[in-house]
Amino acid sequence: MPESLFPPKVPMASHAIEVDHANFMQDVIEASTTTPVMVEFWSSASALCQKLSPRLANAVQALEGRITLARLNIDTNRPLVTQLAQMGLPLQSVPLVVAFWQGQVCDLFQGTPTDPQLKTFLETLLKDSGQSLPAAHLLEKAKEALQTGAWAEATNHYTSLLETDPNHPAAWAGLIRCMMGLDDPDSAEEAARQIPESLLTDPLICEVKTALHTFLEGKKAAGKLSQLRQAVAQSPKDTTLLAELATALNGAGQREEAAQLLLDIIAHDKEEARQTAKAQLLTFFESWGMTHPDTLTARRKLSSLLFS
Repeated sequence: MPESLFPPKVPMASHAIEVDHANFMQDVIEASTTTPVMVEFWSSASALCQKLSPRLANAVQALEGRITLARLNIDTNRPLVTQLAQMGLPLQSVPLVVAFWQGQVCDLFQGTPTDPQLKTFLETLLKDSGQSLPAAHLLEKAKEALQTGAWAEATNHYTSLLETDPNHPAAWAGLIRCMMGLDDPDSAEEAARQIPESLLTDPLICEVKTALHTFLEGKKAAGKLSQLRQAVAQSPKDTTLLAELATALNGAGQREEAAQLLLDIIAHDKEEARQTAKAQLLTFFESWGMTHPDTLTARRKLSSLLFS
């Protein structure tokens, strides 16, 4: 499971306001007309509340003021709790977290959610109030989606980043990798053409442009896949043909076989051919993404060959 989007940073107290009967109307209902307010109903007698409270505080801190966290102790505010229960809030047990927007209840949950459930709750509240995640967390979500091959989701995140910051090199690089993952060379090339000139020397941009070149070369070679297979069958030790076949296989999305061809050259052929195959394999890694599972698998095999 990936790390939580909201890692612990500082104590909860600086990220929550305490509310009671005296200030509930002003600090929750009225305040929610401009900023969403998430109210945590808690009790000192509840172990679940003690576990949930710091998680909520860290989550709100990470959102950089987009949501206000308020805490209401149900033990010391019985009249208010009774009034809110009569209005329909399920206050029979805590923890209960209720989101207010525009003076109205818009969502709630009871108990202790998982990290993904909490993230979804917060993202929905942000969306309902016309907001989005801060750039750092949006980028993290995009990277997670990219690494798992959730191309459409990652594309949406990277596009959102570029809408707010068109000079974000990681967003451009990620978007182009998504286009390659979606097997859409035209869109990948179009995205590359739109990169601001000031970013063209950025290491991330240089790396993804190299990856795009490898991808496009592979797409061209993929059309000759059958022809190359026949040629290799007739000349199985021709390393030039094997390298061309590896390029075609990579372009056709058959990464494991492409990598294995090059690994076989590295394992058994002469030094010059080995170095050429290694350089080609490293180019594949850049194209796939250094943290992609296909890269990690092939890299482990390469390490075993080089250091055995």
